[in-house]
Amino acid sequence: MNEFQTEIAELKTFIADLKADRTATKEKEKREGWTKYVSLSVVIIAVIAAIAAQWGGKYSSRVLSQLNDATYYQTQSSDQWAFYQAKSIKLKAYEIGRDELARSVGASDAETVKVIKHYEEQIASYKKEQKDIEAKAKELESKRDEARKIARLSSEKGSKMGLAISFFSVAVALASICTVTKKKPLWFVALVFAGVAITQMVMAWISA
Repeated sequence: MNEFQTEIAELKTFIADLKADRTATKEKEKREGWTKYVSLSVVIIAVIAAIAAQWGGKYSSRVLSQLNDATYYQTQSSDQWAFYQAKSIKLKAYEIGRDELARSVGASDAETVKVIKHYEEQIASYKKEQKDIEAKAKELESKRDEARKIARLSSEKGSKMGLAISFFSVAVALASICTVTKKKPLWFVALVFAGVAITQMVMAWISA
């Protein structure tokens, strides 16, 4: 009988301990229930950071592409101005020839007048060609300047996106440490860093 009572007492103690453990576990889960939101926030931050990294890569590619275009347009424009100078030399030669013939003794000769007329036609033709060349050169310079502008703007956007990625990395690190140490203030700090990072992303997108 005594043994039976002893076993009953032990069973009651075991049940009491089991209930106490369950109560402690529930209380712990209740106290640390916020940590699941920390884990969720880490996933969300990581996803947004991946988007930021993708856009950062796009901006970097755009910078290189536009700088290549700017170099191409600069080369083409330089070629056009060199062509313009060549036309200027020929134009000047015809102008000198015309003036010399006009001052010559035989300026009244029909043959001389014919040559002078030919020179003037060549001069008019070269001047027209110069205007066309100049217009094309300036158009290429305009395209060059536009490409440089886009490259500069893309570089600025890329810098902002790179800064956002850095803030996201810090946010993920702090949130991960918070999950391990169960220190809630670290989570709030991580959310602040994530907020700053998102702000940088938005600034990169809307900047003109």
